Formats: sequence, structure tokens, C-alpha cells
Amino acid sequence: MTPPVAELRLLEGFELTFGGRSAVLPISCQRLLAFVALASRPPQRAFVAHRLWPDSTEERAAANLRSTLWRVRRLPVALVESLGTRLRLGAVRLDVDETVRALDEGMRGEVSTARLGHLHLTAELLPDWDDEWVEAERKRYRQFRLHALETMSRRLIGEQRYGNAIEVALAAIATEPLRASARRLLIQTYLAEGNHGEAVREYDGYSSLLRRHLGMEPPRDLALLIGAEHGH
Repeated sequence: MTPPVAELRLLEGFELTFGGRSAVLPISCQRLLAFVALASRPPQRAFVAHRLWPDSTEERAAANLRSTLWRVRRLPVALVESLGTRLRLGAVRLDVDETVRALDEGMRGEVSTARLGHLHLTAELLPDWDDEWVEAERKRYRQFRLHALETMSRRLIGEQRYGNAIEVALAAIATEPLRASARRLLIQTYLAEGNHGEAVREYDGYSSLLRRHLGMEPPRDLALLIGAEHGH
């Protein structure tokens, strides 16, 4: 019998499904799967044990890892495989990988309007988890996504796909509301499509936000962009 397709979702929260049906896992198994899935290369077992159980002794952490691996390996699909002393994710479809590939395609100008509509443009990585290693991965993924979204928006403006450019710029702003480069792209898109009123309103709203939170004004080049067009 063909094993069910396993899908691991880490964006907007943890969910593991087999053939479309959700699986209930202990938190220790969830953390192990997430850690191995997000590792840039197969990590050493000892490193995994230390990171997942940092307050335990080396022996206790290793025992916890063995117990957790035993539980994971009872599932219908080989989710974690051993490579000597290293661990790697098995035959699992990972939403983070799929989104990263789509964002890479978007930066190269290879993403269609239909595909844009299916991307998790504002999804955060495991937002309810506060482990130190998760926070580091969340920050790394957020920075990649922000730069990818801005590159995509810039390319879409050049292709005169203004509706898509606005959608992507708004996704970047939703992630980092005070980010000047994302606001600049949104304003440039409004100006490029001749929507001057929206450009001015966006600038004014951003100015108020900066004053309220940081006590500062927008970058001079952004002010000049609006001023040159509108005498604002």
C-alpha cells in the first residue's frame, strides 16, 4: 500500500497532515520535526538534543531525543531519517520550502498573477512558539521574505503590473509597518499608475506613524518624491 502523502505546515502554526488528515502529535515531536525541517543541513543528533532540551543534562537530553524519535517513527511516514549521527527530514512536503521557492521565482519574474494569489505573503513562521531557536529562524525567514517581496514589487512595477505590485508591497508593509523601502515602493506604484491621491494619503499615513512611534520624519527622498509630484 502506498503511504499517505505527508505535509508539514510551519507557517501560521504547526500542522502535520497525512493524506489531508491532521495528525495529533505531542509537543516534543512537533519541536523535533520543526527543528529538523528548518535546519540548513542535517544536524548532529547531539546538537538537536542540546537545542531542544537546553536545560537538561547531556544524558537526559539524549534520552529525550531517543524517546521522541521512537514516537515519530511510529507514524505512517518516515518523517525523520538518520544519516549516521545526523538527522534529516524524510519524505515530507514542507510549506516553508514551497513558499521560499515561489518567492525565488517571483524575484526572477517567473511568478504568474494566479500563483501570487496562492502565496502566503504575510504568514509568520510558528508565531505562537517562543523557543530561542524558533525566534532566530523566524527572524531569518522574515528578512528573506521582506527582501523578496520588495524585489518582486519593484519588478512588477517595471512590468506595469501595478495591482500585483501593490498587493506585494502591502504584504511587506504588513510584516514591517515602519519599513521605509516598502512604503516607497507602494507610493511609487500609486504614482506610476497615476493614482496621486493614494500616494499622498499613503505618505501622510506613514508620516503620522513614524512620528507616533519613533518621533521622526520620513526619509528625505520619500518626501521629495511626493513633493516633486504634488508640491506637498
